[in-house]
Amino acid sequence: MSEERNESLEQAKRDGKYIREIKSFVKREGRLTKGQASALENHWATMGLNHEDGLLDFGQVFGNDNPVVLEIGFGMGKSLVQMAKEAPEKNFIGIEVHRPGVGACLMEAQEHGVTNLRVYEHDAVEVLRDCIPDNGLHTVQLFFPDPWHKKRHHKRRIVQPKFAQDIAQKLATGGFFHMATDWENYAEHMLEVMSAAPGYTNTSEQGDYVPRPDSRPLTKFENRGQRLGHGVWDLIFQKK
Repeated sequence: MSEERNESLEQAKRDGKYIREIKSFVKREGRLTKGQASALENHWATMGLNHEDGLLDFGQVFGNDNPVVLEIGFGMGKSLVQMAKEAPEKNFIGIEVHRPGVGACLMEAQEHGVTNLRVYEHDAVEVLRDCIPDNGLHTVQLFFPDPWHKKRHHKRRIVQPKFAQDIAQKLATGGFFHMATDWENYAEHMLEVMSAAPGYTNTSEQGDYVPRPDSRPLTKFENRGQRLGHGVWDLIFQKK
């Protein structure tokens, strides 16, 4: 989005006008299970973060200055909890718009005794803009985002030039933006956007994709896809 468009949007908001912005997701609320509802009620106070509270102080949130990993769109949270459990030397923040997924993540974290994880139930673009300190993140993870596979919907894909720069602004120098998708066309789109984005270096020696690192758990969905011969593409770009 251009600076002029940004300014016009902000001015319209100040004037009380409604401007429809393109979203990269469709909010499917779904029904909470009893366990998810209980987890939200009992654990949000210790693990939940609120967009309206504004800019985070990571040291205050986690009680230490360990590197912070941010995951956008964690789904039901199983792999995010696993990553947090296996890397206690790091702090993790997850962002998800779907309430049942947030509840499931909190429930999973409690079952596994994970304490180095906090979650948002909010739009990731707004959380990045309003809550995450510049140059503060070690890694940003975006795994299996909605591919919006129809060509007329490609503008809804979250990985766009503006988004790449938003991520770069939040990454520390030397930090990583790790993406994964099981749609080859989206992988090609990600590669094109990120290769053109200033301030990044592709960690792939071939200038394209990397093998799945051990730090990204193999999901049940991905396992099934591999058995059916479906591909998965990982991209890791480093901030210069």
